Amino acid sequence: MSSSTLFIGIAFLLVISPVFSKITRLPIVVVEILLGSIAVWFGFLDTNNDVFKYLAKIGFFYLMFLAGLEINLKNFVAQRGKLLKSAIIYFITLYSLSIGIYILFDLNPVYIVIIPIVSLGMIMALINEYGKKYKWLEIVLIVGVIGEIISISAIVIYESYIHNGIGFELFKNISIFFIVLFLIYHSFKLLNILFWWFPELKTLIMPEDDSKVESVRISAALFILLIAIMHILHIDMVLGAFFAGIYIANFFEHKKDLPLTLHKVGFGFLVPIFFIYVGTTMDLNLIFSTEILYHALLILSALVFVRVVSSYLAYSSHLDPVETFLLALGDSMPLTFIIAIATIAHEATLISKNEYLSLIVAGMLSGIIIMSLLKFLISYIYKTKVK
Repeated sequence: MSSSTLFIGIAFLLVISPVFSKITRLPIVVVEILLGSIAVWFGFLDTNNDVFKYLAKIGFFYLMFLAGLEINLKNFVAQRGKLLKSAIIYFITLYSLSIGIYILFDLNPVYIVIIPIVSLGMIMALINEYGKKYKWLEIVLIVGVIGEIISISAIVIYESYIHNGIGFELFKNISIFFIVLFLIYHSFKLLNILFWWFPELKTLIMPEDDSKVESVRISAALFILLIAIMHILHIDMVLGAFFAGIYIANFFEHKKDLPLTLHKVGFGFLVPIFFIYVGTTMDLNLIFSTEILYHALLILSALVFVRVVSSYLAYSSHLDPVETFLLALGDSMPLTFIIAIATIAHEATLISKNEYLSLIVAGMLSGIIIMSLLKFLISYIYKTKVK
């Protein structure tokens, strides 16, 4: 398939996705994934095209950049005592239950990483659709931010362990990763002091008169720069994109229209390409394999179970029982990171082909079933409350 034909197909899917979302009342992310799967089934898209893969990867990075834009560090610091206590309980419970399931069912060690993993990808799709008007959605975002950093740490350590075993290289890579986190933390502190002493620097970098679109250019430059730095240091580039968003959100808050502009660029172009590509990675024939589907549903059940228990233990004092359940579901869609870890483990021959396929299908089902269920529950619950 030529690149021209491929991109005509992608352009067509970008246009018809919102139409199908309105007709079916399914979340647009779900529609994009399904359309990607159907398109590759009928041969309309070629997943072997490198440009398509790179665009999808940029779309994923941009999604993480948008996730960073949602983080208000001032609010986080103001509530850190209450939030950190609940988050610590949540993640200790999450990982303890995951290790328990691994031991009880004698699973592959990869499940210690996969079952508790958190990804902001689908959480951001929820935030984009519903905003943060519900308290449980704000907490989902906080859990997602902390979980994303923990999950990236787990992936970095796991990937380094696979390639290097236990030895000098493993400890070197882990040390570099935590040094980078340390430097990013202190860079926030230094910039905060700098902008406090010289507030005019903010408007110099991003002027109020944005006729030359400087704010978008600076945002794009920071996005590219931090991704490049992470790549040079052999650290997951997602981390660079994520922190670029946090820098923009917290140091250039005077540009109130900037996040909306960046969201429109992301969810109107780059992010849908990523979700369409994710759909193309799943062969619809797998859905009809009883063994693969059975194992995928077991994995999905484990993902939801550990999060429901962890949510009620950590957040039942902050939310009512229904909203606590919605919080658990909102955190049960680690689609992108499941695919990432499954790919790493399969390429290293640490899991079988069937396990790999089961994990991919579980990731897809987490995005499709849970996102659809959440949309239905939100509509039903909040309409009932209004009545």
